[in-house]
Amino acid sequence: MDLNTITSFRRATQRDDLALAPGEIILGGGTWLFGEPQNHATGLVDLTTMGWPDLEVTDGGLTIGATCTIATLVAFAEGRTADAAAPADWSAIALFPVAANALLASFKIWNTATVGGNVCRSFSAGAIVSLASALDGEAVIWTPDGDERRTPVAELMTGNGTNDLARGEVVRAVEIPAHALRSRAVMRKIALAELGRSGAVVTGRIDRDGSAVFSVTAATLTPTVLRYPELPAATQLAADVAGAADFYTDPLGSADWRRGVSVELAERIRAELAADSGETA
Repeated sequence: MDLNTITSFRRATQRDDLALAPGEIILGGGTWLFGEPQNHATGLVDLTTMGWPDLEVTDGGLTIGATCTIATLVAFAEGRTADAAAPADWSAIALFPVAANALLASFKIWNTATVGGNVCRSFSAGAIVSLASALDGEAVIWTPDGDERRTPVAELMTGNGTNDLARGEVVRAVEIPAHALRSRAVMRKIALAELGRSGAVVTGRIDRDGSAVFSVTAATLTPTVLRYPELPAATQLAADVAGAADFYTDPLGSADWRRGVSVELAERIRAELAADSGETA
């Protein structure tokens, strides 16, 4: 879509370039931004020219640059990137393609849409929002005063399409800790239509210390993250998922349906993780 209110365009190459003039907005991949009128905007500042690394593997985990595309993230998980390779014990990277497929989009979108853009757009059904919430992902945010702050991606969202980012703040990266990447993790999703946008995305994982984490996204306005010292009993998990706040109704599903399928998906995941652990379901 043509953005007929835009009168200026800048390519950012250093942090000072990210200081926004009145009417300027940040441009990442642009897959959403160019899909709707942006009548409030008069200028674009291109973030993709900052030269940030797509992926950095460290002892502490994985740093995903905000300008890394969805396609690059999937290629990394599938061992198809030459400049970064995942350690063999990062079993949870198997979730990356699953989360990406929850984003109903063509390969063209995958090759353009960015990790940072998905987080900043903050849709309840956002693929990276689901992935980061499931794996304790933390957003690294550059503030206009030259400082930075960090916040869990699950806590960054304030609603479907809203977040607590202030004007001039820029998501620099999403960091996923190594302990979550080493976990045994399962993600399941459901939609009203076979190829429809996800109405519920549920993830469960067991860390090496035996603790368990379950997350619900897409079904609730903001991510729901449930933590347990060990794999919970079926009744406890069902009650906790059903009691989550902000199940909502839209054309893609009613609140009651979202709640019901989230409970069902969580139990299927719990049973699968229990079977893998040799526990009684």
